[in-house]
Amino acid sequence: MKLIKLDAIDSTNDFLKALASQDELDNFTVVTAENQIKGKGQMGSKWVSESGKNLIMSVLVKDFLFDTEHVFNLSVVVSLSVIEVLKSLNIPELSIKWPNDIMSYNKKIGGILIENTLKSDGRIVSVVGIGLNVNQTNFDAFPTASSLAAITGKVFDKTDLTISVAAKLQQNTEAWNNDSQTLWDAYFALLFKKGVPMPFQNKKNQNFMGIIKGVSPQGKIQILLEDDTVSEFEIKEVKMLY
Repeated sequence: MKLIKLDAIDSTNDFLKALASQDELDNFTVVTAENQIKGKGQMGSKWVSESGKNLIMSVLVKDFLFDTEHVFNLSVVVSLSVIEVLKSLNIPELSIKWPNDIMSYNKKIGGILIENTLKSDGRIVSVVGIGLNVNQTNFDAFPTASSLAAITGKVFDKTDLTISVAAKLQQNTEAWNNDSQTLWDAYFALLFKKGVPMPFQNKKNQNFMGIIKGVSPQGKIQILLEDDTVSEFEIKEVKMLY
Protein backbone atom coordinates (compact mmCIF):
# COMPACT_ATOMS: atom_id res chain seq x y z
CA MET A 1 0.00 0.00 0.00
CA LYS A 2 1.41 3.38 -1.06
CA LEU A 3 0.68 6.13 1.47
CA ILE A 4 0.98 9.82 0.55
CA LYS A 5 0.79 12.21 3.51
CA LEU A 6 -0.03 15.88 2.95
CA ASP A 7 -0.22 18.81 5.35
CA ALA A 8 -3.03 20.86 3.81
CA ILE A 9 -4.94 20.32 0.59
CA ASP A 10 -8.17 21.53 -1.00
CA SER A 11 -9.52 17.98 -1.22
CA THR A 12 -7.78 14.63 -0.92
CA ASN A 13 -10.29 13.20 -3.40
CA ASP A 14 -9.47 15.88 -5.97
CA PHE A 15 -5.73 15.41 -5.39
CA LEU A 16 -5.92 11.65 -5.84
CA LYS A 17 -8.15 11.93 -8.93
CA ALA A 18 -5.65 14.29 -10.56
CA LEU A 19 -2.76 12.01 -9.63
CA ALA A 20 -4.54 8.95 -10.98
CA SER A 21 -5.27 10.65 -14.30
CA GLN A 22 -1.57 11.39 -14.92
CA ASP A 23 0.08 8.28 -13.55
CA GLU A 24 -0.55 4.53 -13.38
CA LEU A 25 -0.98 4.45 -9.63
CA ASP A 26 -1.04 1.23 -7.62
CA ASN A 27 -4.42 -0.01 -6.55
CA PHE A 28 -5.27 1.09 -2.97
CA THR A 29 -2.91 4.07 -3.06
CA VAL A 30 -3.87 6.25 -0.07
CA VAL A 31 -3.70 10.03 0.34
CA THR A 32 -4.14 11.63 3.76
CA ALA A 33 -4.17 15.27 4.89
CA GLU A 34 -3.95 17.02 8.23
CA ASN A 35 -6.25 19.77 6.96
CA GLN A 36 -8.72 19.80 4.09
CA ILE A 37 -9.89 23.21 2.92
CA LYS A 38 -12.66 22.15 0.56
CA GLY A 39 -13.84 18.84 1.97
CA LYS A 40 -16.93 17.48 0.26
CA GLY A 41 -19.82 15.30 1.32
CA GLN A 42 -22.66 13.69 -0.60
CA MET A 43 -24.19 15.82 -3.38
CA GLY A 44 -21.80 18.72 -2.83
CA SER A 45 -22.36 19.24 0.90
CA LYS A 46 -19.33 20.39 2.88
CA TRP A 47 -17.28 18.25 5.25
CA VAL A 48 -15.69 20.42 7.96
CA SER A 49 -12.85 19.06 10.11
CA GLU A 50 -10.72 20.60 12.85
CA SER A 51 -7.14 20.73 11.58
CA GLY A 52 -4.90 17.86 12.67
CA LYS A 53 -7.54 16.15 14.80
CA ASN A 54 -9.37 13.87 12.38
CA LEU A 55 -8.79 11.23 9.74
CA ILE A 56 -9.03 12.59 6.21
CA MET A 57 -8.14 10.00 3.61
CA SER A 58 -8.79 9.00 0.01
CA VAL A 59 -8.15 5.56 -1.45
CA LEU A 60 -7.82 4.58 -5.10
CA VAL A 61 -9.87 1.48 -5.93
CA LYS A 62 -9.55 -0.17 -9.34
CA ASP A 63 -10.80 -3.44 -10.80
CA PHE A 64 -13.78 -3.70 -8.47
CA LEU A 65 -16.67 -2.00 -10.26
CA PHE A 66 -17.40 -3.20 -13.79
CA ASP A 67 -20.77 -1.62 -14.62
CA THR A 68 -22.55 1.58 -13.66
CA GLU A 69 -25.65 -0.29 -12.46
CA HIS A 70 -23.91 -1.64 -9.38
CA VAL A 71 -21.69 1.21 -8.20
CA PHE A 72 -23.37 1.06 -4.77
CA ASN A 73 -21.55 -2.21 -4.12
CA LEU A 74 -18.47 -0.18 -3.30
CA SER A 75 -20.41 1.91 -0.77
CA VAL A 76 -21.38 -1.32 0.98
CA VAL A 77 -17.80 -2.54 1.12
CA VAL A 78 -16.35 0.77 2.29
CA SER A 79 -18.97 1.32 5.00
CA LEU A 80 -18.47 -2.18 6.36
CA SER A 81 -14.69 -1.81 6.29
CA VAL A 82 -14.82 1.34 8.43
CA ILE A 83 -17.32 -0.24 10.83
CA GLU A 84 -15.19 -3.38 11.25
CA VAL A 85 -12.11 -1.32 12.13
CA LEU A 86 -14.10 0.73 14.64
CA LYS A 87 -15.55 -2.42 16.19
CA SER A 88 -12.00 -3.66 16.76
CA LEU A 89 -11.41 -0.45 18.74
CA ASN A 90 -14.52 -1.08 20.85
CA ILE A 91 -16.43 1.94 19.57
CA PRO A 92 -20.00 1.33 20.82
CA GLU A 93 -23.39 1.20 19.09
CA LEU A 94 -22.13 1.44 15.51
CA SER A 95 -24.48 1.69 12.55
CA ILE A 96 -24.65 2.97 8.97
CA LYS A 97 -27.04 5.82 8.24
CA TRP A 98 -28.01 5.37 4.61
CA PRO A 99 -26.23 5.66 2.32
CA ASN A 100 -22.89 5.67 4.15
CA ASP A 101 -22.68 7.90 7.21
CA ILE A 102 -20.98 6.16 10.11
CA MET A 103 -22.88 6.50 13.38
CA SER A 104 -22.20 5.76 17.04
CA TYR A 105 -25.39 5.90 19.06
CA ASN A 106 -27.33 8.75 17.37
CA LYS A 107 -24.22 10.76 16.49
CA LYS A 108 -22.41 10.96 13.15
CA ILE A 109 -18.72 10.13 13.51
CA GLY A 110 -17.80 9.67 9.86
CA GLY A 111 -18.80 10.09 6.27
CA ILE A 112 -17.87 8.58 2.93
CA LEU A 113 -17.79 10.13 -0.54
CA ILE A 114 -17.08 7.87 -3.53
CA GLU A 115 -16.34 9.42 -6.91
CA ASN A 116 -16.25 7.13 -9.94
CA THR A 117 -14.60 7.80 -13.29
CA LEU A 118 -15.60 5.81 -16.37
CA LYS A 119 -12.53 5.29 -18.55
CA SER A 120 -12.61 5.15 -22.35
CA ASP A 121 -11.94 1.41 -22.24
CA GLY A 122 -14.98 0.84 -20.02
CA ARG A 123 -13.08 0.48 -16.74
CA ILE A 124 -14.40 2.23 -13.65
CA VAL A 125 -11.80 3.84 -11.41
CA SER A 126 -13.01 4.93 -7.98
CA VAL A 127 -11.66 7.41 -5.46
CA VAL A 128 -13.01 6.66 -1.99
CA GLY A 129 -13.00 9.62 0.38
CA ILE A 130 -13.35 8.83 4.08
CA GLY A 131 -13.69 11.42 6.82
CA LEU A 132 -13.66 10.16 10.38
CA ASN A 133 -13.93 12.29 13.51
CA VAL A 134 -11.11 10.97 15.67
CA ASN A 135 -9.58 13.29 18.27
CA GLN A 136 -11.75 16.39 17.87
CA THR A 137 -13.97 16.90 20.91
CA ASN A 138 -15.67 20.26 20.31
CA PHE A 139 -18.84 19.88 18.25
CA ASP A 140 -20.78 22.93 19.48
CA ALA A 141 -21.53 23.93 15.88
CA PHE A 142 -22.50 20.38 14.92
CA PRO A 143 -24.83 18.97 17.60
CA THR A 144 -25.50 15.74 15.67
CA ALA A 145 -21.76 14.93 15.37
CA SER A 146 -19.28 13.25 17.69
CA SER A 147 -15.88 11.54 17.55
CA LEU A 148 -13.99 8.50 18.75
CA ALA A 149 -12.29 10.56 21.46
CA ALA A 150 -15.51 12.22 22.63
CA ILE A 151 -17.25 8.85 22.90
CA THR A 152 -14.46 6.85 24.54
CA GLY A 153 -12.32 9.45 26.30
CA LYS A 154 -9.25 8.08 24.51
CA VAL A 155 -6.80 9.55 21.99
CA PHE A 156 -6.28 7.56 18.79
CA ASP A 157 -3.35 7.24 16.37
CA LYS A 158 -4.58 8.46 12.98
CA THR A 159 -1.83 6.70 11.01
CA ASP A 160 -2.74 3.35 12.54
CA LEU A 161 -6.39 4.03 11.69
CA THR A 162 -5.51 4.92 8.11
CA ILE A 163 -3.54 1.72 7.57
CA SER A 164 -6.20 -0.41 9.23
CA VAL A 165 -9.05 1.05 7.16
CA ALA A 166 -7.14 0.72 3.88
CA ALA A 167 -6.14 -2.86 4.67
CA LYS A 168 -9.69 -3.83 5.64
CA LEU A 169 -11.01 -2.20 2.45
CA GLN A 170 -8.61 -4.22 0.33
CA GLN A 171 -9.56 -7.39 2.22
CA ASN A 172 -13.29 -6.82 1.76
CA THR A 173 -13.06 -6.00 -1.95
CA GLU A 174 -11.35 -9.36 -2.40
CA ALA A 175 -13.94 -11.11 -0.20
CA TRP A 176 -16.75 -9.60 -2.27
CA ASN A 177 -15.90 -11.77 -5.26
CA ASN A 178 -16.39 -14.91 -3.19
CA ASP A 179 -19.40 -14.00 -1.06
CA SER A 180 -21.05 -10.67 -1.83
CA GLN A 181 -24.33 -11.71 -0.19
CA THR A 182 -22.74 -12.00 3.25
CA LEU A 183 -21.45 -8.43 2.96
CA TRP A 184 -24.83 -7.15 1.74
CA ASP A 185 -26.52 -8.89 4.67
CA ALA A 186 -24.05 -7.29 7.08
CA TYR A 187 -24.78 -3.86 5.57
CA PHE A 188 -28.55 -4.38 5.93
CA ALA A 189 -28.13 -5.51 9.54
CA LEU A 190 -26.22 -2.32 10.39
CA LEU A 191 -28.69 0.15 8.85
CA PHE A 192 -29.44 3.01 11.24
CA LYS A 193 -33.09 2.96 12.46
CA LYS A 194 -33.99 0.01 10.25
CA GLY A 195 -37.44 -1.35 11.12
CA VAL A 196 -38.30 1.60 13.37
CA PRO A 197 -41.20 3.99 12.55
CA MET A 198 -39.51 7.30 11.74
CA PRO A 199 -40.44 10.73 10.36
CA PHE A 200 -38.95 11.59 6.97
CA GLN A 201 -38.99 14.62 4.69
CA ASN A 202 -39.14 14.44 0.89
CA LYS A 203 -37.53 16.84 -1.60
CA LYS A 204 -40.69 18.97 -1.54
CA ASN A 205 -40.16 19.49 2.21
CA GLN A 206 -43.22 17.38 2.98
CA ASN A 207 -43.03 15.26 6.14
CA PHE A 208 -44.22 11.67 6.28
CA MET A 209 -43.89 8.58 8.46
CA GLY A 210 -42.19 5.44 7.26
CA ILE A 211 -40.12 2.41 8.17
CA ILE A 212 -36.77 1.59 6.54
CA LYS A 213 -36.99 -1.91 5.07
CA GLY A 214 -33.71 -2.12 3.16
CA VAL A 215 -31.68 -0.83 0.24
CA SER A 216 -31.99 -1.82 -3.42
CA PRO A 217 -29.03 -3.20 -5.42
CA GLN A 218 -28.80 0.25 -7.04
CA GLY A 219 -28.49 1.91 -3.64
CA LYS A 220 -32.01 3.34 -3.27
CA ILE A 221 -33.47 3.29 0.23
CA GLN A 222 -36.68 1.27 0.57
CA ILE A 223 -39.27 2.77 2.93
CA LEU A 224 -42.56 1.21 3.98
CA LEU A 225 -45.20 3.95 3.90
CA GLU A 226 -48.40 4.32 5.91
CA ASP A 227 -50.48 2.90 3.05
CA ASP A 228 -48.44 -0.34 3.26
CA THR A 229 -46.61 0.31 -0.02
CA VAL A 230 -42.83 0.35 -0.27
CA SER A 231 -41.23 3.29 -2.12
CA GLU A 232 -37.61 3.67 -3.20
CA PHE A 233 -35.75 6.97 -2.89
CA GLU A 234 -32.48 8.21 -4.37
CA ILE A 235 -29.85 10.04 -2.34
CA LYS A 236 -31.12 13.52 -1.40
CA GLU A 237 -34.71 12.64 -2.37
CA VAL A 238 -35.50 11.94 1.27
CA LYS A 239 -34.13 13.01 4.65
CA MET A 240 -34.54 11.19 7.94
CA LEU A 241 -35.77 13.42 10.77
CA TYR A 242 -34.29 12.06 14.00
